[in-house]
Amino acid sequence: MKKREYCLFILLVSAIYFIGARPPSKVILVKLEDNIHSVSAQFITQSIDKADSDRAELVVVQLHTPGGLDQAMRDIITKILNSSTPVAVYVAPSGARAASAGFFIVVASDIAAMAPGTNTGAAHPVPALPFVKVEETEMDKVIKDVVAYMSSIVAKRGRNVELVEKAITESRSYTPEEALQGGLIDYISGDMQELLKVLNGKKVTKFNGQEVTLNLDSYVIEEMEMTIRQRVLSAISQPFITFILLAIGLIGLYYELTHPGLVLPGVLGAICLVLAFFAFQILPVNYAGLVLIFLAIIFFILEVKVTSYGMLTVAGIISMIFGSLMLISGPIPEMRIPLKLIIPISLAIAFITTFLLRLVVVAHRKRVTTGDAGLIGEIGMVTQELKPEGKVFVHGETWKAVVNKGGSLPKGSKVKVVRVKGLTIEVEGWSESSRPSP
Repeated sequence: MKKREYCLFILLVSAIYFIGARPPSKVILVKLEDNIHSVSAQFITQSIDKADSDRAELVVVQLHTPGGLDQAMRDIITKILNSSTPVAVYVAPSGARAASAGFFIVVASDIAAMAPGTNTGAAHPVPALPFVKVEETEMDKVIKDVVAYMSSIVAKRGRNVELVEKAITESRSYTPEEALQGGLIDYISGDMQELLKVLNGKKVTKFNGQEVTLNLDSYVIEEMEMTIRQRVLSAISQPFITFILLAIGLIGLYYELTHPGLVLPGVLGAICLVLAFFAFQILPVNYAGLVLIFLAIIFFILEVKVTSYGMLTVAGIISMIFGSLMLISGPIPEMRIPLKLIIPISLAIAFITTFLLRLVVVAHRKRVTTGDAGLIGEIGMVTQELKPEGKVFVHGETWKAVVNKGGSLPKGSKVKVVRVKGLTIEVEGWSESSRPSP
């Protein structure tokens, strides 16, 4: 074979090889290490949409969550069930958990896996407000609704419906070994690479019955990142942060209203209030709690205006505490405002508002000592006889003066300023005997 023909042959073989070679599979990785709320649901939904549009081989949701909101959880599950790309939910790393709403996402997924040293379960519904007693029949309805919803999904997935019901009705929690043996999950894997190695070549049955064989001989992992907006929203949607923003906002605006012109407290307060109300779009806010908080501020203001011997302050503190407890009615403790934060902040707001208002009231009660108004009532001495005009030394200055209602006053007489007209003051005679008795 001639050298030219040999080169052409090599090029032809190489071209056939590269044309027939399969490019690396794309694996979309989504890490959720937070409460489940509308932002995290939006993040996962967008990630699955990207996987579908990019024809990715697999979506892996790495989960570590104490749970979250029911509607957000249902949105995530609905997206997983209707995704054309297989979705694996992986409880990791070791030490992580997928409790409550997180448990439902695990058992509803196409592929369920856990890392050693993790746990899942504890999905019993709880009242939004722990200190409010819920009727037994009402709670029974909620439990039956959740059991029916999950049983219909889990049964079609071929997973253990009985253990799922126990997680809901008895708050059972499962180790990876218990979950695997009980048919709740499919794999226990130490890390992501081990999981993808195990899944290579496996057949996955989607919820609609379609079978997909995973080709993970070679793959690239694309980790999804939240947008700046989603990161900000996710950060401020922590209930304790939202409550602190609300408290700073109220104090800042109140300070600006009582001490106008400082600007900074008002600007900072307005920004914090806007962020707090922005977070209210995500969190399950009870607006009765918000009303109680504003009512508490009114009580603190009235305490200075009305003689209540401290009763209005006590009422304000009680209103602030109960309003704060009711403000965010989350289904898990992590989505409620802790009492250890509520009490000190409520006391701080009570002290600051009453203290600032007292300063304003005291300032208003003081007699004006500057400007034209500051001269009225001042006592001076005649330095040039008033007939009825002359000169008076008052408040450290010599003024042109005129006797009020006419008449005259000799030099050396003491006078009292009764009115200021431009650069001339009106005075009247004054003596020690005219001083009001204490």
